[in-house]
Amino acid sequence: MWAQVSFMSEEFKVAKALQPKFDAITALTDAFCQAHLNEEYALMARKMCAALSRKRPSPLASGQEKIWACSIVQAVGRLNFLGDKSQTPHMKTEEINAVFVVSKSTSGNKASQIIDQLKQSYHTYDYCLPSRLKHHSLAWIVQINGYILDARSLSRDVQVMLAEAGHIPGIYDDMA
Repeated sequence: MWAQVSFMSEEFKVAKALQPKFDAITALTDAFCQAHLNEEYALMARKMCAALSRKRPSPLASGQEKIWACSIVQAVGRLNFLGDKSQTPHMKTEEINAVFVVSKSTSGNKASQIIDQLKQSYHTYDYCLPSRLKHHSLAWIVQINGYILDARSLSRDVQVMLAEAGHIPGIYDDMA
């Protein structure tokens, strides 16, 4: 039912029925990210595509691969502020659309649907680039006994407990 796909030492579960579609979409996102962004964006695009393949019913079952690829790159880009000129790399939505030759409204609407289907927002960090995760302040906010705390300020032992429970992305001082 599921196929394991490895990329940059990451493994993703992909619905076997959608493996050819996954391969076609990620070939496009990989090429785009290699030419215009970086490996982290390629990794997050693959992770997002795999997650979409496991949805029931999967939205990837229909539609053109280039539209999906463009929309996935845009969705990952939105969650990582790709359009912000102070970020490296940065790229405008119009530039992404031009490379994929996809209309702004089509890819924009689909990117919004992807973010909604995967229940993502600027407050979540599931698709945050690894290099930015350490500085994603909301990823480190926890509530303990009714108090809202920044886990980065807590002891290592408490951080280990919170990380093992899945409340924070890892041990702050151990992140690159």
